[in-house]
Amino acid sequence: MILGRKRRLGRKVEDISVGEKLKLTEKIEDKDLLLYLGLTNDSNPLYIQHDYASQTAYEKPVVPVIMLTGIITSAVSKYLPGPGSHIVAQQLTFPKAVYHYSTIDFLFEIVRVDQTENSVDISVQATNEDEEIVIYGQVTVIPPKTEELLTSQTMENF
Repeated sequence: MILGRKRRLGRKVEDISVGEKLKLTEKIEDKDLLLYLGLTNDSNPLYIQHDYASQTAYEKPVVPVIMLTGIITSAVSKYLPGPGSHIVAQQLTFPKAVYHYSTIDFLFEIVRVDQTENSVDISVQATNEDEEIVIYGQVTVIPPKTEELLTSQTMENF
């Protein structure tokens, strides 16, 4: 519950099918980078200093890959399968750097549903404005599942 309200959970494993897709677009803004860097206390000059980055093979500041991973986690938590989901494994590759102010298109697709294990595998692919692949891989997700406990109904009476 958030502030006394029950929150709607995402879809359960039995309501998910192989082939389902989700597309979303994210623009990397300064405010997002500053929040990330403030939360993690990560002061890598490659992420924030234009003069330093200009002397590297990247030529300009790059977006930390863990921040991009956070966008993937957020999409799982919000949409596919949705609230109550939890990533338990990930295999992600970042073949090209993502730069500040980039617009990234993400494509998520359900590639496996295992009702016995209550898990789904989701392929992830992200491309930049030049349609170059900047992320690809897969995450294994446990969709929301509520346990029916004997006390669950009893406690609601209090």
